Amino acid sequence: MIQVRIFRQADGRITGFDVSGHSGTACAGEDIVCAGVSSLTDSAYLGITEYLHRKVRSIDSSGKLQLMLEDRPDERTEAILETMLLGLTAIAEAYPRAVRITGEQSAR
Repeated sequence: MIQVRIFRQADGRITGFDVSGHSGTACAGEDIVCAGVSSLTDSAYLGITEYLHRKVRSIDSSGKLQLMLEDRPDERTEAILETMLLGLTAIAEAYPRAVRITGEQSAR
């Protein structure tokens, strides 16, 4: 199962995310669920770091991607991260046995 944790500050803005695991829905070497989750999270990472040029702390290894904003979230980071979450939620609804999304409040 793919576990997605979304971190939010007290006002509800997303400060980061942690994605780990594998969906287990692979068929003949292809895993559409994992590919969809990876595409959404990688695009959010690239949007924040390459397009917005925001500083982040991150971990990127096999089966794990974590991103935490170094600074407070703003309207632009929120747009990217909430859009990512909309896509992840759609995948989790379509494949509830493969993806679980939880949320936590961060210290900021």
